[in-house]
Amino acid sequence: MDTFDQLTDDLRYQQAIASVKKLITSLDLSPREKAGLAAEIGHLHGVLQKLEDQVLHIAAFGMVGRGKSSLLNALVGQTVFQTGPLHGVTQQAEGVAWQVEKDQQIYSATLSSQASDQVSDQTSDRTVSSRAAARVELIDTPGIDEVAGDERQAIAQKIARQADLILFVVASDLTQLEHDALLELYQAGKPVLLVFNKSDQYAQNDRAQILEKIQSVHLADRIPTENIVIAAAAPLIKKAVRKPGGQLTTFTERGPADVTDLKLRILEILQREGKALVALNTLLYADDINQQVVEQKLALRDRAADDTIWKTVLTKSVAVALNPLTVVDLLSGAAIDVALIIALAKLYGIEMTQKGAAQLLKKIALSLGGLTVSELAITFGLSGLKSVLAAAAIPTGGLTASPYVSVALAQATVSGVSTYAIAQVTKTYLANGATWGKGGPKAVVTEILSELDEDSIMQQIRQELAEKLELQTRWTKSNP
Repeated sequence: MDTFDQLTDDLRYQQAIASVKKLITSLDLSPREKAGLAAEIGHLHGVLQKLEDQVLHIAAFGMVGRGKSSLLNALVGQTVFQTGPLHGVTQQAEGVAWQVEKDQQIYSATLSSQASDQVSDQTSDRTVSSRAAARVELIDTPGIDEVAGDERQAIAQKIARQADLILFVVASDLTQLEHDALLELYQAGKPVLLVFNKSDQYAQNDRAQILEKIQSVHLADRIPTENIVIAAAAPLIKKAVRKPGGQLTTFTERGPADVTDLKLRILEILQREGKALVALNTLLYADDINQQVVEQKLALRDRAADDTIWKTVLTKSVAVALNPLTVVDLLSGAAIDVALIIALAKLYGIEMTQKGAAQLLKKIALSLGGLTVSELAITFGLSGLKSVLAAAAIPTGGLTASPYVSVALAQATVSGVSTYAIAQVTKTYLANGATWGKGGPKAVVTEILSELDEDSIMQQIRQELAEKLELQTRWTKSNP
């Protein structure tokens, strides 16, 4: 049965690795987007590396002075994390590898001896084997109550998202801050061991009462009893010494750490759930990163889409303004709208043919309703007037040139606003995965039009268009 469980764990673990690999290969990013999302992509590759190396992260959390660093030092068996009397010695997250193989052998032998002393029809379920994750890394974090510690708390929260197992260290009854932080971790679905450190500073009855209150009042049975562990990472021992004169004096010194129950509980979890914890929490973290990538990717594409839209609006406005032939400017404008839809679809990674773009343009135009009808009427009328003024330019000796420019600007501005509105509707449609949502195209169009500042857009088009037309006129005169 143990072999079957191990094979099942291995299979699920390989599936987790395959899932993250698929996540990375299916990002569908342009070179520009890859450059902009380099940090997030690096995090995803780090997640994959963690899975492949089978690294399990155990993070210690708690308020300042609860003995988090001392506790981790006791687990490792050497002083690697800084400790001291100063408030908030740990200023940033620190990590160190914990070589669990030796501890596994020691505790496995101890438990086997305990089990052999039991009655023959009883067996001990507290066994430790080598089925834990290949590597364990202990992470120390700043105190969650540090003054002006917003940045350090953000670091702690980030580590909490990445951690596979959390040691929440307390040294007395829970404060409100500890209660809130512990509840937040619980609601996030993180496996937590509540470690009552500095237990040597309490009488046995007092310690039992505090633990009972923590379990029944603060935790409301959210954390199983077996996941509440007593420890004394740096116990204080009183000693008495008689001086040469016969006077008896007492002093306090640090005694050997007592983290046996904590170490055993961790090793039990590693044996039973090590790989599952790594796989589950790593997948959750990878999904979190992927969500960030998707959001930022859409933001990058949104900015690129806005840039493309504005360039196309000006291109169409110039084309309409400079084309003196009735109807031809309308047809060329429609062709530009179709090309814009195809370009936007490409930005959002959605296949779009010219026929499909034309059909989408038609659907949007019908949904726009009065805006396109008025635009057609105004543009068609202005187009006819513009043709007349252009034809009269030679017979009148250029007297109609000034009215022609005014009419051309008016027509081009109206046409540009229409293209802008169509493009915004298209962008919303494509950003939602080529779907209109529950309300359909009319709902999307209504929302876009309600947020459209037509006067501001028209003013901006007029300004940029006037500059372009002036440059065009100057170039024409200098290059007859």
